[in-house]
Order: sequence, then structure tokens, then C-alpha cells
Amino acid sequence: MKPTKLLSISILSSIIVVSASFAQTNIATPVFVDGEAQEVDAFKGAANRVVHDLWVETEFDSDGNGTMDRMHVSVARPIQTDTQGLKVPVIYNTSPYFAGIAAPNQKGTFWDPKHEIGETPPEHKNPKPIAQQSKRPAISTRHTNYWLSRGFAVVHSCSPGTGLSQGCVTIGGENESLAPKAVIDWLNGRAKGYTAATGGDEVVATNWCTGKVGMTGASYNGTLPIAAATTGVDGLECIIPVSPNTSYYHYYRSHGLVRHPGGYMGEDVDVLYDFVNSGYPDMREHCDCEVRDKQILANLDRESGDYSEWWAGRNYVNKLGKVKAATLLGHGFNDWNVMPGHSIRVYEALKKQGTICQIYLSQGDHANGTPTRSMMNRWFTRYLYGIENGVEKDPRAFIVREGDNRNKPTAYVDYPNPDAKMVTLFPQKGGLKVGALDEEKLEGQGTETLIDDVGIGGTKLAAKSESENRLLFATAKLTKPLHISGTPKLKIRVSSDKPAANLSVWIVSLPWEKGARSINANIITRGWADPQNSKSLTESEPLEPGKFYDLEFTLQPDDQIIPVGQQIGLMIFSSDRDFTLWPKPGTKLTVDLDATSLSLPIVGGNTP
Repeated sequence: MKPTKLLSISILSSIIVVSASFAQTNIATPVFVDGEAQEVDAFKGAANRVVHDLWVETEFDSDGNGTMDRMHVSVARPIQTDTQGLKVPVIYNTSPYFAGIAAPNQKGTFWDPKHEIGETPPEHKNPKPIAQQSKRPAISTRHTNYWLSRGFAVVHSCSPGTGLSQGCVTIGGENESLAPKAVIDWLNGRAKGYTAATGGDEVVATNWCTGKVGMTGASYNGTLPIAAATTGVDGLECIIPVSPNTSYYHYYRSHGLVRHPGGYMGEDVDVLYDFVNSGYPDMREHCDCEVRDKQILANLDRESGDYSEWWAGRNYVNKLGKVKAATLLGHGFNDWNVMPGHSIRVYEALKKQGTICQIYLSQGDHANGTPTRSMMNRWFTRYLYGIENGVEKDPRAFIVREGDNRNKPTAYVDYPNPDAKMVTLFPQKGGLKVGALDEEKLEGQGTETLIDDVGIGGTKLAAKSESENRLLFATAKLTKPLHISGTPKLKIRVSSDKPAANLSVWIVSLPWEKGARSINANIITRGWADPQNSKSLTESEPLEPGKFYDLEFTLQPDDQIIPVGQQIGLMIFSSDRDFTLWPKPGTKLTVDLDATSLSLPIVGGNTP
């Protein structure tokens, strides 16, 4: 008698066993306790899994060779999907990094920041070609052991133009959204898979896959689940993007200013293209010419830093309307590479359109934004296996408080904290030393001037009790802890003695603690803007020396509790050595204090 493939759910106390009803005994089945998938001995270890690879045909031809590109995909699934007719959902991770990257520290391959703002930057070298890797049958083992042992299949794929995937690297182009869509379509029987990059026998997934897919990944690998979700593809039930770059403009620019990600001075879209361009060698010359040179380099505009339609096409917030997948975002507030604003913008947009979403926020850096294993398990259990564990009823926001273990976040109704209100603070003269920063606005504060010198880093400027190279204003010492939750905003009236200038702003906790070990010490948040874009983000205009311009812009979002005895400082300076271009020292910026203010989102609505 053939087994009857009828999915059933039996409940015993807090243990849920999902099984197929078969005539034979000793069937391996997923087990769930308290709403989480548990390890099952029959799913553990290499002997109990099937590993194979294939190529999935897409709906695009990004390398222009006249045939649809195929993506290299690897599958790891419980052996019971072959031996017992078990069907399982998939956790899917895609990346441009799996097949190797350009050798680090190749001198001259990044843009040189040492030039005047608005000038055509000096050319830079391309790195040595990346040696193509043939990773078969397993592209990666990331995620495999944990999720396979809990009854999920794990799928990996290489992004277009990387590894054994066909096509061209585009860094945010449409093919990066359609490539994972094709893999999800294949898992649901809507796209073709083959045993080879050209020709080959057909490979199907519908005999072992339920069709339900969850995606996760960090950094670039966290961007791609969002990219896939923007297509509205059926079967993508849940995504957990960690520290995702959700807009290439916001990654490489800030309010009209050319600004580099922290730790990667001189990086831009073309540099990232070269960094991951590991695909078929015979197509690289074509892709370099047609994509890197004719599309990316033609649209970078490092002279003005203006927003454009090309940048808008690489801004995923503009494409969220089709997103159906439940979304759990993870990010660190001290991530100065992919800054927290990337996740906050997506989170706010998804909430507004009614998409199920939650957010996990740590006090950490780029490597410390991943939600807890328990949270991820609950999400994939709920949306891929359909176990009613109530995850969608959990609080919207989980924030790791200062000094706490990342696995023990504090739950909040939402982010920003609903009790936070914008409090406006006004600077008072004396900023070359340390002027006051107060809720009371005093008229007649006049103007103060700073002199740009990129040779002096921001940390040194903030630590100085007096400097001609920055303006610093601080509140009185806090008499009780102050909880900032949300996105600070700055209004500033400023003039320059040159046609272009950087404008950098830090919010700091004083007194500055030299050699501080805590990631929460000293820097609260930061922001950057181009005074040439005071009227429009899409069109800059040269500054008229001596003329004042009004700007209003946001800083990076934060959620931080500033302890008793500290002061909150507003530091205004010009070139930020770690993030902006490096013009020659000497530019003078003059700030009209009477038309300048800082608005902070403070829980409780006042400063103690």
C-alpha cells in the first residue's frame, strides 16, 4: 500500500509534532516545543542529508548573450525527503560573496578622497581579477547544520555574475531582485532547474519542498531578501534581513554629500562591483564595459553627490509596495558601515502599508545586529510551518539595552518609543570652547566660525576643551538618565567662504572618555549634509561665499539611555576624516546660532 501524504498536526502539551500519516513506522518528523523547532536526531549529521546543486533559469539576460541567465543553486535537505516522502520548507540565503572576493588592500583600487569638493576625482585602478571558484555541490554551509537538524531544507545561491551564476553583477540592479525570485519560483514549480549551466537534465523541487520559503542574511546578504520580497513573489513567506543596505544612495551619500561607509574610505558602487565580480571570466570584459563603465561609472556623479533616477532605482524603499513577506529586521545602532537608518526606513514604510513587521535593535556594530536564535526560530516556525506560536502578537520592537546580553533584549511596544517626544535644544555662543545647549532659546547669540581641517579627526575635536576647528555646545549635566529613542533632526543656517564645503554633525556624550571600552561611550549619533543641496537633493548649486543657507536634515536614528552626570553635546564641524572627502584645510564655515537648533526624540519629552 502506498503511503497517504496527508499533513497532520498533533498536539501534546506544549509539544507539536508535524508528521505525514504513513502506514510504516519510525517516520522522522519535525518537532516543536513552545513554538520553536527542535533538533531531531534523524535530521542531524551529514549522513542524514541530501546535498546537490543545479542551475535555475531566470527571466532576464543581463549579460546580453541571447539566453536567459541561470543561477547556481545548492540544496541541502533531510534525507527523509527522498526516503520517506517528507516535504519541508526552505530557508534560503543568497549572496555575491560565496564565490570569492577581490584581494583586500590592493593599493589604489578605491577612490582617493584627497581632493576638493566638486572636482572630478582622480581615476583609480581596478583590482586584479577574482579567480573563479567552482563550489560544488555545496555553495556554502552557512545555516545548514542548525536549520536542517530542525526540519528545514537550506538553499544557497550565488548572485548574478558571481561564482557559477551567469549574468552580470549590477549592484542593486533589477536582476538582483529577479534572481532570488527565480529560485523561489523553482521551489514552487514555476521555474525550470537544470543539472548544468547550459543544457542539462531538468531538476524539480516540488517533490520535497512545501513551497514555503524564508530568507535571511546579513549586510549585502541581508539586502537581497528585501530585493526578492519587493517582487511580491508567491511562496516567500518570511524574511529576516540583518544590517541590510536598503538604498545605495544612502550607503554612499548623505543629504547630497559624498560620504563613505565607515571603515571603507573611498568605496563606491563601482568599487563594490569589482570587489564581487567573480563570475565567468569570458563574460567579464563585456560586463565591465556594459555595466560598470556605461551604467555605474556614468551615473555615480562623485562631483555633486546629487540624488537621481539611477540612485532611486537602487533604493528599495521605493519598491516595498508588493512586499507580502512577514519581516523581522535586525540592526545595530553603532553600525557605521551600513547605518541603522537603512533598516529604520524600511521598518517605518512596512508598518505604514500594513505589512507584518518587527525589529530587533542592538547597541552593537555591523557584526552585531542579528536577532536571537530563538526569535528567528519562532519566526520561521510560524511562517514556514504554520505553527500558531503567537509571534505576530509579540511587541514590535526588541532593543538590547546598554551592557545587556544580546540574547536578552528588552521588549517595547514599538520603535521609536511611543513615549518619545521631540525636544528642541538651542546653542548659545561659546562653541569654540563649549557653549551651552538649552531648551530655552536666547536671542542675539550671533554667529561663530570654524576652520576646516580634515587632518584632525572627529574624536580629537570632541575631546578638546577648545578648538577653532569645530563648534561644540552641551547641555547641563544630567540629573537623571535620559532616554533618546528615534531620529534626531538638525536645523542650521550656515555660510562658507568657498563654493563648496562638507558639513558634519556629531551628537556626543560628554565628558569625552578617552580609550573608552563601551561602544555606547562618547558618540551618540552622527549626520552629514551638503550645503549646496539646501534647496533640492536632486540639484546642487555652488555656494555664494558669505551667503547664509538654511538646511534641515536628519541624523542617524538611535535608542540610547544617557547616564546621570553626562552632558549631551552638539558638535558641528566640516570635513569628517572617517567619512567625507578630504579637501585642503582652511575652509571657513560660519554658523548663525539664532537660526540653528537640534531636535532630539526624548522619552518623557524633556531634558532632566
